[in-house]
Parts: sequence; C-alpha cells; structure tokens
Amino acid sequence: GDPAMIRQVFANLLANAVKYTSRRETALIEVSGREEGAATCYCVRDNGVGFDMRFRGKLFTIFQRLHDRKEFPGTGIGLAIVARIVGKHGGSVDADGIPGEGASFSFCLPRMRHTGG
Repeated sequence: GDPAMIRQVFANLLANAVKYTSRRETALIEVSGREEGAATCYCVRDNGVGFDMRFRGKLFTIFQRLHDRKEFPGTGIGLAIVARIVGKHGGSVDADGIPGEGASFSFCLPRMRHTGG
C-alpha cells in the first residue's frame, strides 16, 4: 500500500486510542498484526471508554460521533478517513467495543503478490 496513507491509518487509530483512554488512571493500548488467508490484518485495542455496538455502523461515517464533542474533542472524520484509505487499498475495517471497557479497531489489507524480477 501507499506508505503515507497507511501511516495515516495508524496515526488516526492511535490518536483515537490515546484520546479515549485519556481518562483512565492506567491506559492500555495494544497494536497487533497477523496474517489471515491472503490478507494482513492489524488491530489497535484500548481500555478506554468503548462504545455501544448498536452504533457501530456510524463509526466509519464522516462527521458521525458517538461521544459528545465537549467530552472528547474532534471532528468526526478520523475513522471515516481510515475506512476510505483501507477501502482504496482493497481492504476492510471493523470495530468492536464495550461501553466502559474499551474498543478495538481492525483493518485487513490484501497482500501483494510479487512477480519475479
């Protein structure tokens, strides 16, 4: 993938993890990766405020926020940018959360095939 775009994906996911764990006495943010079939998948998991899974569909939509702007500042475009970049690379995004316990955001990108030479 385009290195600058993939860096932006990680920057957005990590910025969200830092923001939403900011009120924890001990914040925990984990980044992991794994191969899954013909894709490489990455996950950013935190022990922040989490979210209600009923609203998962709103997460990757521009200007959609699940938390009040006064509580957690932001524009509501970070995850939409993540979804757009990952989609342009032929990948997929997903999210899981539990209110008060944290969230995990993952994305999978197809691995490139190398053709001799």
